Formats: sequence, structure tokens, C-alpha cells
Amino acid sequence: MLQALTLILLCQLAGETVVLLTGLPVPGPVLGMLLLLVWLFLRGGVSEEVGRTADALLAHFSLLFVPAGVGVMLHWERIQGQWPAIAAALLLGTLVTLAVTALTMAGTQRLLATVSRRRRGAVGD
Repeated sequence: MLQALTLILLCQLAGETVVLLTGLPVPGPVLGMLLLLVWLFLRGGVSEEVGRTADALLAHFSLLFVPAGVGVMLHWERIQGQWPAIAAALLLGTLVTLAVTALTMAGTQRLLATVSRRRRGAVGD
């Protein structure tokens, strides 16, 4: 578990370092996850140890929301004063996310159907 946790944290550190040095407009942990994904592709999949460690982290995922909850409680008066803007941002953000997800899914299905037809056509020739 220690090796897997070290791998995960090293990927996050690499992501943070790259973002800090290059100024990319991407959060470092997101870039770290992409680096971890590339690593897992190169290794041919998720090892059992990395899978168990990730499961253990996900089991305690709700703890990551504690700082956000404390922030909401700390700035409650400020949030009360700006709730229409916050509600609009949440609603619009959710709608845009749903639309982009649906369009991405439709595009992916169309692309996979095209690739499948081409493969069947190539096999039939």
C-alpha cells in the first residue's frame, strides 16, 4: 500500500510541479491524474495494490468535503448576501455540464459506430 500511495502522490507532485513551472491553466492534481493514467496505460493496467489503495482512498472520499463545508459555514453571511448569483452559477454550470456530457457521449457513440463499420468493411473485403 505504501508503494501505491507513493506512486499516486508522486504523480500529483509531478502534476503540481509541471503546472507551477509552465503556468498551465490546469489544476496540478488533474494533470497528476493524467500522468497516473498514462503510467497505468504503459504498465498495461491497474495493479492490485494500486487498486486497493485507490479503493481505500475513495472509501474516505467524503472527508475531502469537510474543508469545503467549514468554508461555507465560515462565510455563511457572505453567501447569504450573494445567493442569487451563486444559485445561478450552480444551475448554469450544471446545465452546461449536462449538455457537454450528452454531446460528448453522442459524438463518442457516433465515432465508435463509424470505426466498427470500417472494421467490418475491412474484414469483409
